Amino acid sequence: MVFALICIPTISAQNGPWCVANRKVSDQVVQAAAVWTCQQSGVDCSRIQLGQNCFLPNTIKDHASVVFNTYYQHFKHQGGSCDFHGAAVITQTDPSHGSCQFESVPVSNYRAKMK
Repeated sequence: MVFALICIPTISAQNGPWCVANRKVSDQVVQAAAVWTCQQSGVDCSRIQLGQNCFLPNTIKDHASVVFNTYYQHFKHQGGSCDFHGAAVITQTDPSHGSCQFESVPVSNYRAKMK
């Protein structure tokens, strides 16, 4: 008897884009942008707190990616961008990992809800 292992890639219903921290920018710049986003934009940043599903990996850029993407997904339909003075970039690669799932909402979904 011959057994074959077939790997089928997981297909996410979410297909981007996502907004993540720019790996080419210093942690200080990224952190300042993430702090502003949490404090001034009204974005819920609780997912990056200790014990929450996006706390790990516990790095500035990983936490900032969660924050930036949350902001971007909620405000892109109102003209919100993914830049944060160069601290963030758009990616087509889903940055979700483990239990930390990154939201991706097409702008067209917002337009349909607004009608």
